[in-house]
Amino acid sequence: MDAENDVYDDMNLYITQENFIVEPNGQNELLIIGRLDKVTRVQAKSTQLTNLRPTRRICGILGTIHLLSCDYLLVATHRIFVGVINNSIVWRLAGYDIIPYIPNAIQRSENEAYLSMLRKTLDTKFYYFSYRYDLTQSLQRQHDFSAKTRDQGLLQRADKRFVWNNHVLQQFRCDKMERFQLPLVLGFVSINQVQINGQTFFWSIITRRSVERAGTRLFCRGANDLGHVANFVETEQLVEFNGQHTSFVQTRGSMPFHWLQLPNLRYKPRPRLVPGKDHLAACTAHFNAQLQIYGQQVAINLVDQKGAEGELESTYARLVRELGNPSVRYEAFDFHYECRKMRWDRLNILIDRLAHEQEDFGFYHAFDNGNLVSTQTGVFRTNCIDCLDRTNVVQSMLARRSLTAVLQKLGVLHVGQRVEQASSVFESIFKGVWADNADLVSLQYSGTGALKTDYTRTGKRTKAGALNDGKNSMIRYYLNNFADGVRQDGIDLFLGNYVINENEGSLLPSPLVAQRGWRYFAFPAVLLIAVAMFIITMTYPAEFNTENLLFMLFWGAMIAVSATGILHYGIEFVQWPRLFPPISFQPA
Repeated sequence: MDAENDVYDDMNLYITQENFIVEPNGQNELLIIGRLDKVTRVQAKSTQLTNLRPTRRICGILGTIHLLSCDYLLVATHRIFVGVINNSIVWRLAGYDIIPYIPNAIQRSENEAYLSMLRKTLDTKFYYFSYRYDLTQSLQRQHDFSAKTRDQGLLQRADKRFVWNNHVLQQFRCDKMERFQLPLVLGFVSINQVQINGQTFFWSIITRRSVERAGTRLFCRGANDLGHVANFVETEQLVEFNGQHTSFVQTRGSMPFHWLQLPNLRYKPRPRLVPGKDHLAACTAHFNAQLQIYGQQVAINLVDQKGAEGELESTYARLVRELGNPSVRYEAFDFHYECRKMRWDRLNILIDRLAHEQEDFGFYHAFDNGNLVSTQTGVFRTNCIDCLDRTNVVQSMLARRSLTAVLQKLGVLHVGQRVEQASSVFESIFKGVWADNADLVSLQYSGTGALKTDYTRTGKRTKAGALNDGKNSMIRYYLNNFADGVRQDGIDLFLGNYVINENEGSLLPSPLVAQRGWRYFAFPAVLLIAVAMFIITMTYPAEFNTENLLFMLFWGAMIAVSATGILHYGIEFVQWPRLFPPISFQPA
C-alpha cells in the first residue's frame, strides 16, 4: 500500500468552544469538526492552531454518533502492539474516549443509558486495526483488487462485512478525509515468528466477526430474510516465508434459515423453527452470497442429530437438497454422539471425509512481486448450535492439515513430514493460538470463554477441562438470561441498526422504559422470604416439635410454588433487548 493512503497514526486533538481540531503530526492538513454546526472539513494547516494547546494525544478517529443529548466524537487513545503482517503493524485497541459536542442544557437519564450501552460495546475484547494493512480482506481478495481500488483509502476498499465502526465513520462525509478514518475489526489476531527444521517464518491467524446480523448468543440465531446469519466469522491462516505469502480461509456461521432459541430461564431453551418464514429463500440467499465471495461450499454441520437439534439438522439437510446446487455439499457429523466417552480421536473420521475436497480447494499462494502460484477455490463452512466450541475444534484440525500442505510446498517441512511431528514448540504455539481464538470469539458472542478448549490446547479431553466447561456454562446461563439484553442493544446502537429519535422520552415513549408486571416483583420477593423463613425455622427452633415441622413444610411449599412460578413465567424475568425486542407480551 502506498504511504499516501495510510491512515494517520499519531495526532493531537484540540477542543475549542466551536470545533474539534485534529492535527496529524508531521502533516500539513487538519481535520476540523464543528461542534455547533457539525460540519466536517479537511483544511490546509495555516493559522488555525495559533495560541491553542492540544487537549490530548490520540491514535485514531473511530467515528461520531448521535445520542439524545448531542453528538459524540469517538477517538482511540491507546493501542497495544500485536505484530507485523506484510510489513505493516497490527494494533489492538486498548483505550478510547467518547467526547460530547455541545450537550443540551437538560441532560436525560436515557442519554446516560445509551452512553453506557456504547461503552459496553466498545469495551468488548478485542478490536484490532492497522494504519496500512487491510485487516478486513483476505490475501486472495486483496490480490484481486483493481489498480483503482488499491488507490482508495483503507475504509473505502475495506470489506464492510467486517468493519465494526463503519456506521459511525460514515457520519463523516467530506472530501479528503480517507486518511482520518480508522476501520476497526472485532475478532482475534495472533502473529507468531516460529521456526521448524531451522527455517524461520511467520504464522498468523486473523479472525473477523461480521456486522451482518451481529448480536449475542440467544438473541441472535439463524438467518434473516437477506441470508445474513448470526455469528458469521471468517478465519484466515497466513504464512509468510522467503517473500512468499499463503492464506487458508474458513468460515463459520449459524444454520442459514429462520430459527430461534430465546432465553426463558431454562438451562437449555429448546431451539425451534420460526413459523411462517421462507426458509429456502433465506438459505438460497446465504449460499448465493457465499459462493460469490468464496467459491465452492462444504457445509459441515456438527449439531446433534436427535432431539431439538435434530429437527434443525434435518431441516438444514433438506434445504441444501432443495437448493440443488452442485457447488454446495452438506456434511453432517453428530459431534457429541461420535465423540461420546471422550473418544475425540473419532474426529479424524470427519477430517478424512473432507480430505479430498481440502486438497481440491487448495490455498492462496503468491510472491511479494504479485506473481500468483495458486488460489483457494472453496471453503469449509462449519457450524454447531452456537458456532463456537465444537466448530473451533474442527476448524483447528482443518487448519493444521492445510498448514502441513503449505509448509511442505514452501520447503519448510520434509516430504511426508507432518507439522505436529516437526516441532513440539510450534505444536504448543499452534494449539494455544487456536484455543485463544475459540475463547475470544466465544467471549464476544456468548460472554464467556469457549468450551472444550482443553482438547484444542492439549489434544486431550480432561476432567479439569470438563469442570471449567461447567463453570463457563453456568456463567453463560446467567449472562444470556440476565445481562445480554443491554449488550444486544449496545451492538444495535453502535452498528446503526437503531437510530435514536430526538423526541424519545418527550413526544415519543422511550424504548428504554421496561414494562414489568406484578409477577416480576411478587415471585422473587415470595421466594426470598420463603427461603429465609425456611432457614430460620430449620436452624433456630427453641425445641423441635410438630409446629416447627409444619412451619418448615409450609415455607418449603412456598419455595416450591414461587420457584415453579418463576420458571413457568420465565420470559418475564429475562433481560430482553429494548431497542428491538424479539417478543412482546403484556405484563399481567
